[in-house]
Amino acid sequence: MSETKRPLETDILVSGGGVAGLTAAAAFGSAGFTTICVDPTPPVTEEGANGADMRSTAFLQPSRKVLEAAGLWSRLAPYAAPLQVMRIIDAGGERHEARLSREFDASDVSDEPFGWNFPNWLLRREMVAHLAGIPQVDFRPGVATTGLVARESGAEVTLSDGTHVRARLVVAADGRNSFVREAAGIGTRTTHYGQKALAFAVTHPIPHDNISTEIHHSGGPFTLVPLPDREGKPSSAIVWMERGAEAERLAALPVEAFEAAMLERSTGLLGPLKLETRRALWPMITQIADRFSGQRVALIAEAAHVIPPIGAQGLNMSLADLACLLRLCEEDPAHLGEARMLDAYHRRRWPEVKAREIGIDLLNRASMVEARPLRDLRAGLLGALYSFKPVRKTLMRAGMGMR
Repeated sequence: MSETKRPLETDILVSGGGVAGLTAAAAFGSAGFTTICVDPTPPVTEEGANGADMRSTAFLQPSRKVLEAAGLWSRLAPYAAPLQVMRIIDAGGERHEARLSREFDASDVSDEPFGWNFPNWLLRREMVAHLAGIPQVDFRPGVATTGLVARESGAEVTLSDGTHVRARLVVAADGRNSFVREAAGIGTRTTHYGQKALAFAVTHPIPHDNISTEIHHSGGPFTLVPLPDREGKPSSAIVWMERGAEAERLAALPVEAFEAAMLERSTGLLGPLKLETRRALWPMITQIADRFSGQRVALIAEAAHVIPPIGAQGLNMSLADLACLLRLCEEDPAHLGEARMLDAYHRRRWPEVKAREIGIDLLNRASMVEARPLRDLRAGLLGALYSFKPVRKTLMRAGMGMR
């Protein structure tokens, strides 16, 4: 009679190998916790490969500290495009022309840029390579979490390759349709906007000068975020949000027609935009979990919250989740994953995330308005808020997650 195979023992199991999950694995491993990280889909680490994540991520100042602690920043820094100025343009008049433009310069509140932008596929490439050098981390791409039984003494996790793992803490970083969240019995509240976003990269003749720009007309913002030069040409990542049917129409346009539509929607700000990558399309929702913790389980990133890509908040909120959770783990490693620790995590993160969710929801609804009087009101409010220097500085610091 064969002997039953004993489960693997680990401090932490991270379920999910996206940017947040890989960062979590690196952070916990660098802090000395034995960590297993699994993801059902092996990370795509080349821009031109099928399934490559065409989005980009702007890490704001507080997120850089998380990346430094995880040992990742020195590896990522050579690929960074700094974001020195955040510019908002209202083009909500009869034509796609800038009728109001306001710039928020990081030098007003800090000696550093607001943040640094990276293509997501590149982040995955560098993060996977970094994990290979951390002895405490066992990264298992192509392996899913298929079972979870949480007890007061620990969590029993079943993986798709038949492996059984006993973990003191399970970190759910497995996305908006999180298996771990569902297995833990945690519900969500979801808002659908009937909106979709296109993500892709372009080159343009006019340098971006490290300025990130959100252009508002209707349907949602058109956002240009600086990237490093591409073969000597200035380059930007674009997220173009529109109502669903219009986004799908744009995604299906021939390249020449799509480039003409981009030029109009961008108000010609950086000159003609040349499409350099494929166009990715995904639906816009706001979603927040009822709780960010359960027995032996902590939710981070999109397993905990999903918001539209406005103001570079999404992944920075995710790394704030990670920073909070890691701090609690390091302060009391003897009680890793126990109820008191996880209750504290929920209490600290949920209210802050909820407040940001409300703010982003309002901004997104304002960006979608079709009626001309409401677009005029939006422009007036932007001008009024910018006119008061204390308000402007407060908004900048809040947007960066600075206290």
